[in-house]
Amino acid sequence: MSASSHSNPLALDRRVLHRRVEAAVPHFDAAAILHREVGARLLDRLAYMRLDPATILDLGCGSGFHVRGLRKRYPRARLVLADLAPGLVARARRSAGRWRRPPGVACHVDQLPFGNDQFDLIFSSLVLHRSSDLAATARELQRLLRPGGVLLFATYGPDTLHELRTAWAQVDAAIHVHGFVDMHDIGDALVNARLADPVMDMEHFTLTYPDVSGLVDDLTALGLRNAAPGRRPGLTTPRQWRAMQSAYEAFRDADGRLPATWEIAYGHAWGTDAQPQLRQSSGVVEIPLDTLSVPKRSR
Repeated sequence: MSASSHSNPLALDRRVLHRRVEAAVPHFDAAAILHREVGARLLDRLAYMRLDPATILDLGCGSGFHVRGLRKRYPRARLVLADLAPGLVARARRSAGRWRRPPGVACHVDQLPFGNDQFDLIFSSLVLHRSSDLAATARELQRLLRPGGVLLFATYGPDTLHELRTAWAQVDAAIHVHGFVDMHDIGDALVNARLADPVMDMEHFTLTYPDVSGLVDDLTALGLRNAAPGRRPGLTTPRQWRAMQSAYEAFRDADGRLPATWEIAYGHAWGTDAQPQLRQSSGVVEIPLDTLSVPKRSR
């Protein structure tokens, strides 16, 4: 792992991330309370968009929470499912029933195995945090969207798990909680990728637990345990764990519960026929050749 990845608060070790998400598959549904709520709110936002998609990508499909909602709203659309873990994709496909079972693919958000101009709607709920390079991911999403198509997404903001991050900061200087990208930086990445008219807003949710172990169990079940390349190697010692627990006690509320804050950033942007460009540090602008040969798209 390079030194630059250690200094990047958004960097993730892909191998560790993949292991975390794969291990979470059997327990994901039971812990995904917030995923269901945020996904439902994201689906509600489609009611305010004039859209009749022929093809939809559910990017970060999880175990299929949103499949029926997307099918109900757009019954004629072809739906494609994608997530990091094959086990989650398989569960999502089964959730659709036997009739018109949608195709699915396991992939990383930074490398999406689809051709240019494939989708009229990319629906992405709580998965963009897996990207270490949001600018590259935004270019991928623009590449996949047809002109006039829409990217609709929700992702974690920087206040997420601030109690846990604060508690660990009183123990040592190691990275124990992922960084999450700011809403304004997301908007900048979308604009730079030539996605049009991005609109962003956010809200906070608070989940409560009797103890820190309950929170950590949920993070494990969701595949959200620390996968930062700069994390401390080896196991957490009992002394460190007790120190973190003690520090977290400062957040216990009047009802005797420990809160965990989740900042959720919502956004949407529209696909365009603008050519994605990569500007190098030397000032040279590069245009990917594979995007120049796409038929029926004005560049």
